[in-house]
Amino acid sequence: MNAEHVVRRGVLAIAFAGLLAGGAYAKSQDPAPQPQDIQSDKKDIRSDRKDLAKDRADRNGDQRDINHDKRDLAKDRADRNADQRDINHDRRDLNKDRADRNADQRDINHDKTKLARDDQKFGANSAQAQADRKDLRADRVDRNKDQRDINHDRRDLNKDRADRNADQRDINHDKKDLAKDRKDRNKDQKDINKDKKDLHKDRKDLRQDRKGHK
Repeated sequence: MNAEHVVRRGVLAIAFAGLLAGGAYAKSQDPAPQPQDIQSDKKDIRSDRKDLAKDRADRNGDQRDINHDKRDLAKDRADRNADQRDINHDRRDLNKDRADRNADQRDINHDKTKLARDDQKFGANSAQAQADRKDLRADRVDRNKDQRDINHDRRDLNKDRADRNADQRDINHDKKDLAKDRKDRNKDQKDINKDKKDLHKDRKDLRQDRKGHK
């Protein structure tokens, strides 16, 4: 083995030793995870859990509100539909009573014409005139009764319309409440999803810090 070969090997050994020493020094310069990092991660995890529990409670509360709004909406719609059926019934009654009242009025007019003719032809005290007066009184009684029925139908119709309109306002209010509660529920769900991501990240950080601290 000549001297040049020995020198070359010596130089290579020194260079390799230098690389090893440099790597060890660089590694010693890397910041090792400190215990306070682990404690900070644990604190973040506890905070994430609290946020997650709170947002879940809010989301569940909003869901209960939504379910309540749906029940209110269904009930108010049923009430509104019942009132509409009452309105339709009142209209039919009103139309029928008006038709009856108009028919009675025509009978009255006919009775008056017949009475005037019989009075002139047979005399005011004749049997024909007396019968005409009896028919006239009966038709007036019928007409007056039909008019009272009409007045009653109108009151029912006005009341049912007021009830129907109130129910419609309740329905509109329920829809607004439902839309608001759904919006709140969706926001809470987004918060929950974010909390889960934060919790997952902080747990990952804790695992890495623990691993680096060992």
